[in-house]
Amino acid sequence: MPAMTIFSGTCCNAEALCGGLAENTGYKWLKDQHIIKRASELSGLSERKISRAMSDKDSVFNEFTHEKERSVAFLRLALSHFLTKKDIIFDGFAGLLIPHTIHHILRLCLIAGMAQRIRTFGQNRGIGEDEALSALHAEDQTRRAWVQSLHHHIKDPWDPSLYDIVVPTDKMAPDEIVALVDNNLKSEVIQPTQASLKAVEDFILAAQVQVALAEQGHAVDVTARDGMVTLTLRNNVLMLGRLEEELKKVVNQTPGVKSVETRIAKGLHQTTPYRRYNFQVPSKVLLVDDEREFVRTLSERLLMRDMGSAIAYDGESALSIVADDEPDVMVLDLKMPGIDGTEVLRKVKARHPDIEVIILTGHGSKADEDQCLALGAFAYMQKPVDIDLLSETLKKANEKMHHKKQQLSTG
Repeated sequence: MPAMTIFSGTCCNAEALCGGLAENTGYKWLKDQHIIKRASELSGLSERKISRAMSDKDSVFNEFTHEKERSVAFLRLALSHFLTKKDIIFDGFAGLLIPHTIHHILRLCLIAGMAQRIRTFGQNRGIGEDEALSALHAEDQTRRAWVQSLHHHIKDPWDPSLYDIVVPTDKMAPDEIVALVDNNLKSEVIQPTQASLKAVEDFILAAQVQVALAEQGHAVDVTARDGMVTLTLRNNVLMLGRLEEELKKVVNQTPGVKSVETRIAKGLHQTTPYRRYNFQVPSKVLLVDDEREFVRTLSERLLMRDMGSAIAYDGESALSIVADDEPDVMVLDLKMPGIDGTEVLRKVKARHPDIEVIILTGHGSKADEDQCLALGAFAYMQKPVDIDLLSETLKKANEKMHHKKQQLSTG
């Protein structure tokens, strides 16, 4: 029997319809949470980080960590495990990762008119039409961003080319939709064939290769066919020959790979240069300082040493970034308008004790140093700072942070 994928808009009765389809067909109903949980088990990444890959907001550190690309690689690998099983409904975002070369999949999109969705959303949340419309636009933008990240030429998450059936749930009764799906599941066109089952094997190999590359810090698109692997680069590459050699060395270690081809994507959508994630150096450093020219220069000098950083110019912005992205190490000034560095340090260590904080100030005193160290700062340094000394301090802070996390994960 074919499998099913269901992608839906918010307030399109997807929950009830998936339940009805599962009951009618006897299929196992898998939501995104199941795929995310399996991806987390395979990768060691938290479920929160994995699920964030499906949101419309990338981490400010993603350029350096490839956290989203790593998460998607493991989502593909997790999904490939479930694809070897029979009679499954994939409900949610993950189903869109299944390539169309696997044709024994009935791909459904559930959508309703905006007026109906606004009424339903407003009633469910107890809010007015304007607030409901704004919230639905945000939900739709998340779906749009996910579709565009997978299909760069498609802007509409409800584009009919992505699905076999687009179902208007506000114009069809639930029993009509179940009957429609049941009839399509019997169609000869989407029954498993030798070619389609082989496409599953190709997808599994591609997922394994992509994970192997991600574990070495690389973020590239991967497809496979009969053991022939194609790598597509979507960033500008300065030394292509060296990179190709490095990629092929990793890929050829994956069982089942017969050959490797590297391609440059047509019309590169990324203007940033290709950058491998270096697991040995800090790549999630948050620089907090209101001296804009100084902190920008510092960020550039750290990048020359392969250390990725984000910048906040005040304490409030820093705390917002910490809440969303949780850096590994902070370099924090003391004297800033609004919330000063001491208060930022106090709040960060209270809420995120694993984050290591290096104080870097030009106006501190011995009393300030004693207070910061007592609050849990990793180090206290004075401006102007020797960049090599700061780099070494960052590496030590990063090592301490990762050591603590490893201790927690092992009990």
